[in-house]
Amino acid sequence: MTDPKRLILRRPDDWHVHLRDGAMLDAVTAYTARQFRRAIVMPNLTPPITTVAAAQAYRDRIRAAAAGTAFTPLMTLYLTDDADPAEIEAGHAAGIFTAAKLYPANATTNSAHGVTDVRNIRAALETMQRIGMPLLIHGEVTDPDVDIFDREKVFIDRVFTTLLRDFPALKMVFEHITTRDAAEFVAATGPNVAATITPQHLHINRNAIFAGGLRPHFYCLPVAKREEHRLAVRRAAVSGSPKFFLGTDSAPHAVERKESGCGCAGIFNAPYAIESYAAVFDEEGALDRLEAFASEHGARFYGLPLNEDRIVLERSPAPVPDSLPAADTRLVPFHAGETLAWRYVGPA
Repeated sequence: MTDPKRLILRRPDDWHVHLRDGAMLDAVTAYTARQFRRAIVMPNLTPPITTVAAAQAYRDRIRAAAAGTAFTPLMTLYLTDDADPAEIEAGHAAGIFTAAKLYPANATTNSAHGVTDVRNIRAALETMQRIGMPLLIHGEVTDPDVDIFDREKVFIDRVFTTLLRDFPALKMVFEHITTRDAAEFVAATGPNVAATITPQHLHINRNAIFAGGLRPHFYCLPVAKREEHRLAVRRAAVSGSPKFFLGTDSAPHAVERKESGCGCAGIFNAPYAIESYAAVFDEEGALDRLEAFASEHGARFYGLPLNEDRIVLERSPAPVPDSLPAADTRLVPFHAGETLAWRYVGPA
């Protein structure tokens, strides 16, 4: 990576993505498959993915949508209060479940079936710890008395510290961290705790949601925080620490569902994801650390082999359209109307 105008990177993986289902799945999967070799696929469909059979069927649909590519979807189980440890163990042993996802009930999109109290899933977590299956955590409390901008920090204090105490050998990923508190917490824990970082939480703070009016396409959960938190998350991403790695949390919603009286949470960043990350690492003078963040740390945490093939990025203008067609509607991508400084060229 000595050429200042050209980057050749080991092909990256996306360790957190929403591919949806049906026509939307068919419309968005190619954006992820063109850049990433593997992706951890979120299970919050309607109904959620709670069984081995459902995960197998969903994986088949994703593979069909990605036909003609070498993309590998890595499936996750949606944890509920009555999660079956035997189903978890069977799915993991069969190579169907890579991980399980903890959504606190009603924390985000399609999380109504989520966990109401982590004590309810103790048997499931004990099984996961024993078999080495990672727990992926949406780290926010949902207590209405807690300010939305404090939910991540309070989750650390109330829940995550308890999980660490009770399950010290359980691999855990603190998903899409947004605060200095989370970055410092992950950095201070042992090697069994890591975190994913999205492009949006590296680029925007909470002011973006209100710049010149209400900007629904910058609304996601966890919501963007103060500038001090954005900068702290940036420092974590470019630090070179193996505890932080790429997870886009790309979450497509039709434009009419975003621009409505009760707009959906989620930012669709898949079309220009690697370019968005490259912009951050370039601005921070850390392009030499991009490959490890995007292509190595996550695979090593999950105990998977590194990808052998490479991709090429060039320092040349990459205009981002205002919207993209998808499933009889339109999607507004992250960076819509902007021009990014790096352009994804393709395989090396």
